[in-house]
Amino acid sequence: MLPYSFDRYLKIRSAYAPTWSPDGRRIAFLTDITGVPQVWEVPAGGGWPDQLTFHEERVSGVEYSPVGDRGDSLMFSMDSGGDEKAQIHLIEGSDEYDVTRDPDAIHYPGGFSPDGSRIAYTATRRNGTDFDVYVQPLDAPDGEPEMVWEVSGYHTVADWGHDGTYLIVSRHSSNLDNDLYSLDLGSGEARLLTPHEGEARFQGVQVAPDGTRLFVATDRDGDFVRLARLDVSTLELEYLTPDDRDVEEVELSPDGRYLAVSRNVDGYSQVMLFSGRGRRMPDPEIPSGIVEGFAFSPDSRSLAFTLTAPDRNPDVWVLDLGASEGGLRRVTRSATAGIPPATFRRPEVVRHEASDGLEIPGLLYEPDRENAPVVINVHGGPEGQARPGFGAVTQYLLQRGYAVYLPNVRGSTGYGKHYTHLDDVRLRMDSVRDLADAAGWLRGRGHERVAVMGGSYGGFMVLAAMTEYPELWSAGVDIVGIANFVSFLENTGSYRRALREPEYGSLERDRDFLQSISPIHKAEEIAAPLMVIHGKNDPRVPVGEAEQIVERVRESGGEVEYLLYEDEGHGLAKLENRLEAYPKIADFLDVHLSG
Repeated sequence: MLPYSFDRYLKIRSAYAPTWSPDGRRIAFLTDITGVPQVWEVPAGGGWPDQLTFHEERVSGVEYSPVGDRGDSLMFSMDSGGDEKAQIHLIEGSDEYDVTRDPDAIHYPGGFSPDGSRIAYTATRRNGTDFDVYVQPLDAPDGEPEMVWEVSGYHTVADWGHDGTYLIVSRHSSNLDNDLYSLDLGSGEARLLTPHEGEARFQGVQVAPDGTRLFVATDRDGDFVRLARLDVSTLELEYLTPDDRDVEEVELSPDGRYLAVSRNVDGYSQVMLFSGRGRRMPDPEIPSGIVEGFAFSPDSRSLAFTLTAPDRNPDVWVLDLGASEGGLRRVTRSATAGIPPATFRRPEVVRHEASDGLEIPGLLYEPDRENAPVVINVHGGPEGQARPGFGAVTQYLLQRGYAVYLPNVRGSTGYGKHYTHLDDVRLRMDSVRDLADAAGWLRGRGHERVAVMGGSYGGFMVLAAMTEYPELWSAGVDIVGIANFVSFLENTGSYRRALREPEYGSLERDRDFLQSISPIHKAEEIAAPLMVIHGKNDPRVPVGEAEQIVERVRESGGEVEYLLYEDEGHGLAKLENRLEAYPKIADFLDVHLSG
């Protein structure tokens, strides 16, 4: 009998996404301590936290105004029932406002202006598909926004200009290709800053205090995303890191003195520190794990961030840059539901060989049990990466006696642009074959019984693996997965279709191929028991994908369990739903992987 039940693991808390108050005395952050992420706040030196939002729906982002002249202003985003139609809210003292007030549109925050008087965002307010750029004054939070750029396609605000007269706007052609524009708020003129051929990413944008340069992370001229300094007048890029690892986080201090950067090294974060001119400084000593959400204090002397690791649930930490000793401190202490952290396991970074000779990286967690049944957990994306963060479900399965393998099949990010494109369109099924090769590799290590589980695109991988290689699996768990690429592309959010077609293929050119690889047309091949979980409000992978595969498997005489959640979207965000679904997943695996 296990010492701790699954609900205990699911009640392990997290704190993340720090943001400093204008006076630097407090740090606001998100935490799921109430069961759904809300905004809380803690003294910067540590202490008892206070809850600031009290909603039943999840809060997805939080940011303090950089100035407190009008009283501290705090901006956050929230959708309804997982529909991803985020609205932007403002807290001023004891008052809270829905600033955007358009529940049929999606709003992506772009931050406060340098003087705190305005916010920028992109939104689908005009037609439900195109993300136009808006600026909204905050002197009257219930006022109307100004559309400052009407434009077709998917856009986000990357940063405000140094003096508040312009915005840096990102125009996205796909998840792996975008451009940056400088948008003059007076004239409305948009200037292209990143001309390039082929695909390139430009992310982590930071405008220098004098506006003469930007710091960006880009893979324009190499295989990996590197830190670069962009001269605004000449548009020349100067690279500051080598072409061997992806740069992920970039944050410039308010005074321009420090530049904090993280690089992805086999999924772990290497934190680097530069001067504001780009000179490398000694790397700070931070515990091994994943570091993200950089936020400098207003006086530029301290850096807050989120740290998580396989044996550390996420918490907010602060690095005091001027301290010679003891400069690193943890300012939140998220509960582990009474489970000793010493019981949490770390994975081995491994590589298994695919049938065509390609090395496939991954993370392998082993329990205290030889020849344990194993769950292959496939990440979504597909432009994603299984990383060594804290996973309550993984840790529970380990305690229950399962091994867990998280492969980064071809097409994953974190290993260079070339590797990421190895599954594009007609190469799609090569990545599914990687799962079959992983099962064979695991059996060679003594793991005879193998289940496959995944969410979103990972759910497609589950269904594809079970239809293409039915003899390999003891069970499968599909969470909000794609069953039919044609119906998925027809019914996904209108703004998403153009972003996904460079990866998956287009209905106009590739319909026959997309039909040929869709698991829905091979459902009768599924031999192992299947569990399907979906949220009714899912805008990314509509619930029809789940309904199709469940109906087809049942028609063919297969065994399938179906869990539908009326108040969820793309995944399970609410604790009560997770407390129901995940123990059922564990029971399902017990039945079909035992013996």
